[in-house]
Amino acid sequence: MSQTLPFRPNVGIALFNREGLVIAGMALNEGPEKVVAGFEWQMPQGGIDPDEDIETAARRELLEETGIGAVSFLAATDTWWAYDFPPYAGPAHSLSGFRGQIQRWVALRFEGNDGDINVTAPESGLRPEFSAWSWMALGALPDQVMPHKRPTYRKVGEAFFRFTAEAGA
Repeated sequence: MSQTLPFRPNVGIALFNREGLVIAGMALNEGPEKVVAGFEWQMPQGGIDPDEDIETAARRELLEETGIGAVSFLAATDTWWAYDFPPYAGPAHSLSGFRGQIQRWVALRFEGNDGDINVTAPESGLRPEFSAWSWMALGALPDQVMPHKRPTYRKVGEAFFRFTAEAGA
């Protein structure tokens, strides 16, 4: 990606269940973030609308991508973390005007039950972002995500460790 292009403002969501595991989905992404076989897992994330606060963006994106609305707020990062998209030579895409994404992350607690989760046909009517989902240990995710996202996932693990199964959540 061109170093002159801007970063896209984005929110990442670490949704914790009662056992301290986070939801992750098998990504269906195309374009600049084309999924690499063996590294399909990621937590929900998405663009932030103009003038939208971080918690509202996180709740909206989570609902759009997973159908989950029953959540409570735990924490948000104060810092923005940027990552560049990997090289991409495919057709124009909705993210083609950006060099990567700059993210803040929000930790939420899942207050529903697993039957509330629907990643393959979200109520939003939008194209699904995931083909499947699973509850996973946050500390294990950096090895499961696309390589260009790993440094960010490590930071998320440090920022939200206190909510994890490893911390005895």
